Amino acid sequence: MSEGHDSDPVGTDPRRRLAAALRPIITMTVAAELDDEVVLEAAVAIEGIGEHLAEQAGPGKRPRRQPDISDEAQEFFPTSPVMGIANPISPPVRIHVVDGVDGGYREIRAEANFDYAYEGPPTCVHGGVIAATFDEVLGAANMVAGNPGMTGTLTIRYRKPTPLRTDLRIEARCLGRSGRKVRTWAGIYHGDLLTAEAEGLFIEVNPSQFLAIAEGNSESADPVMLEAIRAEAIRVGAASDVQGSLDRVGPASA
Repeated sequence: MSEGHDSDPVGTDPRRRLAAALRPIITMTVAAELDDEVVLEAAVAIEGIGEHLAEQAGPGKRPRRQPDISDEAQEFFPTSPVMGIANPISPPVRIHVVDGVDGGYREIRAEANFDYAYEGPPTCVHGGVIAATFDEVLGAANMVAGNPGMTGTLTIRYRKPTPLRTDLRIEARCLGRSGRKVRTWAGIYHGDLLTAEAEGLFIEVNPSQFLAIAEGNSESADPVMLEAIRAEAIRVGAASDVQGSLDRVGPASA
C-alpha cells in the first residue's frame, strides 16, 4: 500500500511555522527587487529577532530524534536541509513511500520546486543542490527497503538542465545489496523528461561502528542522540566493546 502524505506538514508546530515564514524571506533576499532602505529595515528587524532568540536559547543543541521507519517518510529527517519541514533552508522536497513493483522493495516518490535560492546556471537548479537531493532520497529509499547505510559513492549524470521554479518529480529505489554494500538509483523528471539521475553505493554501518563515529564527533552531537545510539548498539547485541565504550565514556550529561 502506498503511503498517504500530509497536505499540511507544518500544522501547529511553532518551529515548522518559523521555518515556513523564513523561506520566502530567504528567497526575497536573493532575488526580490527591493530598495536598499527596505532591505536595511528588514535586516534591523531580523537582527533584533535573532538577538531575542539567542537570549532565550538554552546551552547546547536541541535534541534530535533518530529516524523512525514507522513514521511517514517526510518525518524521517525533520531538520534536513533537503526535506526538513523544520529547516528554513530546505525547499522542502516532499517525499512519500509507494509499493515496489512485483512485490519488490518499497520505493520513494517525491515532488520538488526549487526557488531562486537554489539557482546555479541562470534559470537552472544548482548542480550541488541536485546532488544533495539525490543523496537524501537515495538514503530514504534504502531506509524503506530495510537496507539503511551511509553514502560510499554517489555518481550523478546531468542529462538536461533542471529548471528552476518548476514542479519536478523524483523517483528513488533500492536495487539490491551484496553483503554490506547497497546499490540505489534515483531520477529527477520534468514532466516525462529525465533531467538527472544518480546511482549510489551505500555501506551498511553496524551499531558499534556508528557509535564510534558519533562519539568521535561528540562535540557537535547532543547527549540525547548519543544515548539513543548507545542504546541501539546494545539492543541489537553489538560487539562486547560497546559495553566497554559505555564504561569509559560514562552516562551522557543532561
